[in-house]
Amino acid sequence: MKKGMLQIPRVVVAAPHGRSGKTTVTLGLLAALKRKGYNVQPFKKGLDFIDPSWMTMVTGNACRNLDSFLMDREIIRRSFIRHGIKSDIAVVEGAMGLFDGVDIDGSGSTGEIARAIEAPVILVVDTTRMTRSVAPLVQGFMHFDPGVKIAGVILNKVARSRHESMLRQAVDKYCGIPVLGVIPKGGQFTIPDRHLGLIPAAERDELACTVDEIGGAAQSCLDLEGILAVARSAPPLEAAEEALTGASVSAASGARPVIGVFRDRAFTFYYPENLEALARAGAELLFIDAMNHGSLPAVDAVYIGGGFPEVFAEQLEANSSLRHDLQEKAEKGLPIYAECGGLMYLARSLTWEGRTFSMSGVLPLDVVMTDKPQGHGYEVVEVVGDNPFFETGTIVKGHEFHNSRVINIDEEKLDFVYKVNRGSGIGGHRDGAARKNVLAAYNHLHALNTPGWAPAMVARAREYKAGK
Repeated sequence: MKKGMLQIPRVVVAAPHGRSGKTTVTLGLLAALKRKGYNVQPFKKGLDFIDPSWMTMVTGNACRNLDSFLMDREIIRRSFIRHGIKSDIAVVEGAMGLFDGVDIDGSGSTGEIARAIEAPVILVVDTTRMTRSVAPLVQGFMHFDPGVKIAGVILNKVARSRHESMLRQAVDKYCGIPVLGVIPKGGQFTIPDRHLGLIPAAERDELACTVDEIGGAAQSCLDLEGILAVARSAPPLEAAEEALTGASVSAASGARPVIGVFRDRAFTFYYPENLEALARAGAELLFIDAMNHGSLPAVDAVYIGGGFPEVFAEQLEANSSLRHDLQEKAEKGLPIYAECGGLMYLARSLTWEGRTFSMSGVLPLDVVMTDKPQGHGYEVVEVVGDNPFFETGTIVKGHEFHNSRVINIDEEKLDFVYKVNRGSGIGGHRDGAARKNVLAAYNHLHALNTPGWAPAMVARAREYKAGK
């Protein structure tokens, strides 16, 4: 196996705790770098869709997720190298606090990602009601893990010039690392959000101006040259040749089956690796607008990802022809794989804010939205029943993040083929609603960690195509 050393300028934007301003600082940095003509490759630590949608919009490059709970170190490095090598700088946005993970050892933390890709970390510190105390806080992070290099600090929510001066002096005297940005206290670094976080970038075209404003502010608030110097100080990464190329397209005989992907303002939650995996496995992808396509195009399988169908429930209900067409074809054996929002669309109805909307009725169950999260975090399931896409005994790791719950289940017409070992799923112990060639779950899987999913889906699509 041929190996080489690759120089990829890179930084991880992290923080002592959540709500420190990592996302807005990261978006500002990305926008400012893009304005100056740099080709920036964004990455997001963890299994998130919403922040990456903004990072993709700002840079023009598809944001990639890096997650050490799902992916081992080699998968993380291969993905980072494959997508970062073509950029002038790679920027990784962390999640929660730098060393926060799923256990006391910090498994799954942003710090693990920084170690895996050997990237220097820039710490975003919320300085509200803080002056000299910034120094021991930063010192603690600098010395906590010798394998994680804190290379600079960005001071957020700085009140006034005297406040800034005291903070800078404390960092300089006691920490010996540069202050790479000062964000004043105020609203110019704010992006609208809703119950699952930021509003996805694809939903509101006018929000692009918000990011543009943040980029302009970031140019005056951040030391871009200092940040670039930190990024360029990262050591070379050893990479095998295969890390740069990826897998080839399936050589299976016959015409490529067509997989329809519901992708519109209601359904935006797709990891780019999942779509790429389907294409590599031999599928042709056809994107479908659930609100405007009057009927289901000629497809051999359907993939419905997550999103916010509740926000667009009225429009989804109004397109009754597509809903009925999907239901009829599902009854005839059309393979369908759905996640979270897709599960909600396959239900008979969706209730939100006191109104009930008709959905496709593919599955004999209803969904109701609640005010609080019903599942949030990693989900690990074991496949315990027959379904179109996974063998019994398969362990599927993923992520769930939903404010909805399933009710009125017709147990005689529906099987649940996932046993939940970690997470909530449907009712706390099961997930994976299966009927005919349909499988729907709250679990969002990632193709890099579940390599058998895409080939299985394409195989079912080929079988359906051959039988039509």
